[in-house]
This record gives sequence, structure tokens and C-alpha cells, in this order.
Amino acid sequence: MSTPRPLWQGRTLAVVGIVLFAFSLRSAVASLSPLFDHISAEFDLPAAVIGLIGTAPPVCYAVFGLLTPALERRFGLERLAVAAMVVVAAGLVARSLAPNAGLLLAGTALVFAAVGTGNILLPPLVKRYFPDRIGLMTTVYSTTMAVSTALPALIAVPVADASDWHLSLGLWSVFALVGTIPWIGLAVRHHRETVAAGVPDVADADDIERPSPRAFGRMWRVPLAWALLVTFAASATMAYTSFAWLPKMLVDVAGVTPAAAGGLLSLFGFMGLPASLAVPLLVARWNATRLLIGVAIACGFIGLAGLLFVPTVATWLWVALFGLAPLLFPLVLVLLGLRTRTHEGAVALSGFVQSIGYGIAALFPLGIGLLHDATDSWTGPLIVLAIVVAAVIPAGTVVARPHTVEDEWERHHGAW
Repeated sequence: MSTPRPLWQGRTLAVVGIVLFAFSLRSAVASLSPLFDHISAEFDLPAAVIGLIGTAPPVCYAVFGLLTPALERRFGLERLAVAAMVVVAAGLVARSLAPNAGLLLAGTALVFAAVGTGNILLPPLVKRYFPDRIGLMTTVYSTTMAVSTALPALIAVPVADASDWHLSLGLWSVFALVGTIPWIGLAVRHHRETVAAGVPDVADADDIERPSPRAFGRMWRVPLAWALLVTFAASATMAYTSFAWLPKMLVDVAGVTPAAAGGLLSLFGFMGLPASLAVPLLVARWNATRLLIGVAIACGFIGLAGLLFVPTVATWLWVALFGLAPLLFPLVLVLLGLRTRTHEGAVALSGFVQSIGYGIAALFPLGIGLLHDATDSWTGPLIVLAIVVAAVIPAGTVVARPHTVEDEWERHHGAW
């Protein structure tokens, strides 16, 4: 086996580009909801619009996750990465200048359309530029995502207090604009290399694989695939509902200031950092799937119970515990590979779990907002989230068994 070459050797642009790309994909997620009080002081911000803003990320992830392979085949990885960063920057600027709720929602949707594309692009970009360092670079960009999810929520309100909410929202566009520079350079280099090699300047057909219809169709009849789907959907639901509503909920039930609520949302996001680092290792090396699922369920229940019954006591503890529940997200991502035996099965399972899982998760931020409006209370929404956590119990029982989707198919339907 050849020795992996140094990370920076001939790949500095790619390292910087992937880090800035990952940072920009997540910095928009948590920078808006802490500012709802500031924005609503300028124009009306109905609960339905807040719910739709929370719904935008998983909807866009589901839709553009399906569209990105075709776009990549048309334009290529590097050029599509440039386009995604430009659209993210444009959406962030548009959102920061929005004069009403409708345009705020439109800018948010534009941002997450590009983010949905970027989510699909990162793994093949790592594979192209770091085939010898896939594990390391995956850790680098997933950790960057965790940091860039927590940081904006922490500073959003202080920046808005020092200036205004427009600047607080718009400043993140700077990172997206800077993030285009490495990818423009890499796109130019890739174009020159293909021309020099006498290869037509077209996209590589195998960079982003779409699941075959036959394998994808089989997933509907495999219990393990459904169990992974439920687990993934529950994790996404908890995350995106929290990013939409947790600051407002904490202001209402715990009596904290908007700045403190933003800090607590940052704590919620930061809990994903140790999870993104530790979970893949614990699952792959020590088969700790059952233990981790149990920890996620227990932390989810305890955190929600604290927010429901004693929200003003140790609020940070309840938020931190609830922030550990979405450790199910990196868990499922690892299991998409471990619970398949064939490459075809892995691609199909990933498409099935993520596209449908994000689609399910998209229903909850809006539904939570409407339920809160109808009851004028956060009790109902917290109970709904507890039911979401409870759904992981039967799904986790199936997921924890060391078997594959191909095994299940062959047991019930014959040869894969």
C-alpha cells in the first residue's frame, strides 16, 4: 500500500476550499432564529413564516439532494461548487436586506437550495482531491460544520445589539464569497488539465452516483432501511425544529434574554462537535451502536422533561442533554456503509434514508409553530418532540442488530 502524501502537498487550495465550503454550508443554519425578536420589531413575523423558515433546510436538502447528480453531470464538481457558494452568498445578502417576512423566507430558501447541493458535493470533492486521506478530510469538514453551526448562534444577538440585525445576518456572506476563490482556481486548473489531456471539458460521469431504480425500489420492502430512515428523520427533526424554535421557546418558558437564548442554541449546536468526532470511531471500531442509541434516547427524554417541567432550573443542562440526542445523525451516516454489503446497496440506502428522512423532518418546524399558535403554549410542541424521540426506540432495536439490507432482502425475497 502506498504511503499517503502530506495533506497540503499540491492540495492547499483544496484544503482551504473544503473548509470554507463546509463552514458556509452551516453558518446560515443557526444565525437567523436568535434574531427573530429583533426582526419582528421591524416587521411582522408570523409563526407560520418562522415555521416555514425552519422547514426550508430539510426540504431543500431533500429536493436538491435528488437534483444535484444531474447538475454535477452537466457542469462538473468544481464549477458546481463555485455556483453553490455564489448562490449561498447571494441568498445571505438578500436575506439580510429583506424588508418583509416573505422576502426573508425567499432569501432563506435560496440559501438552503445551494446548501442542499453543497451537502452532496462535499464527499465526492474529498474523494477527488484526497483519495488517500478520506477519513481525515471527512473529520475535518464534519468538525468544521459543527463549529460553524454553533458559532453564529453565539454571536448573532451581540452583533445585532451592537449594530443591527441586517449586519448580523449579512456578515456570513463574506465567508461564502471568500469560499468561491479556491474553487474558481480549482475549476480553472481542472479545465486546463482536461484540455491538456485531450479530454472534452465535460463533467465526470461517476463523481456522484444515483441509486439504481431496482436497488432503490427494494429499500421500501426492507425493515432495516425503514428503521434507519426513522432514526435519521428523528435526528433531523430534533435539529431543525430546535434551530427554528429553541431560542423563542427558551425566552418564553425559561425567561432568558434573547442573547442568552442565542448562546443556549449555540450550546445545542456545539454538542454535535464531540458527537461528530467520537461516534464514527465508537461505531466502526467497538460496535457501540446499541449504547449510543440508548444514550441519545435517554438524553433526549431527560432534556425535554427538564424543559417541560423545570425550564428555569439549570436550563443549560436541559439544552445540552437535548443537544446530544442528534448524535443519531453521524451514527446513521456511519451505518449507511456498515449496514450494506454491496456498493449498489450503499448508494440506494443512502438515497432512500436521506431524501425521505429530510422530507419527513421538513414537516415538523411548521407543524410545531402552528401547534404553538393554536395552544399558545410550548407544552404540546415539547410532547410532540418526546414522541419523536420515542419513535427511535423500536427503530433503534432493528438498527442495532449487526446485519445488512442485502441480508434482509435475501432472507425474505431471494437473491439480491
